[in-house]
Amino acid sequence: MIIAGINQAIGMAEIASEHGDMVNHFLEMVHWVMGMLFIFWSGFLIFVLLRFNKKANPKAQYEGMTSHFSTHVEIGVVIVEVVLLLGFAFPLWAARTEGIPTGDDVLKIRAVGEQFRWSFHYAGKDGKIGLTDVSAMSSANGIGLLKQDPNARDDFATLNELVLPLGQKVIIQVTSKDVIHGLAPIPLMTQQDAIPGREIPMWFTATKTGEWDIVCAQLCGAGHANMVATVKVLPKEEFDAWLAEQTPMFPPDAK
Repeated sequence: MIIAGINQAIGMAEIASEHGDMVNHFLEMVHWVMGMLFIFWSGFLIFVLLRFNKKANPKAQYEGMTSHFSTHVEIGVVIVEVVLLLGFAFPLWAARTEGIPTGDDVLKIRAVGEQFRWSFHYAGKDGKIGLTDVSAMSSANGIGLLKQDPNARDDFATLNELVLPLGQKVIIQVTSKDVIHGLAPIPLMTQQDAIPGREIPMWFTATKTGEWDIVCAQLCGAGHANMVATVKVLPKEEFDAWLAEQTPMFPPDAK
């Protein structure tokens, strides 16, 4: 309880996603380990300054350490790092990168970054995202949606506003129109680089309603600080009502 209180006091990020507790717990562990290392090495530095100062050692020794203690310590550090990588980091990374959710209940969205805004591309009532092409991107069609694709007829896009349903699995395909950006909805405890020519998935399940900022996590130009969007999590019924109110980019009667 004491440690949890300290963690809260130092300002851990608000959690609004299913996997957020695990991420925050990992960050807390890293911070506490780094804090212990800081105390240990600070104490060691003070010890060295007192033990080996010029007054206590008027005659310098140039041989250095003659035992193999430092070698044993270095080997021990290497073994610990290998165990951490092979036993924890790689399996956790594999589980995250290979565990993309599937099924008809998964909401699929595209996020297109450009200097200095985000466009969020939603499928319409058919639940199918239409085909896109970089060459079709323009100021009026920031997502590059192809009008001739039948699945694109009911698709729509929002500008700088990502609206999500509570408790539903979401996959966002992240890409960029110009330079590298970074989609970072902080309370959802996820972030993904937006790279031109690639669509990279990020996925999560929102567990809390509310509205928060989305920031760009990559320095993308002079207006980088102004590239701010919002993520809004609504109850499922409100999200469905919002979805039904949206206007398709290419309505059926459009020529």
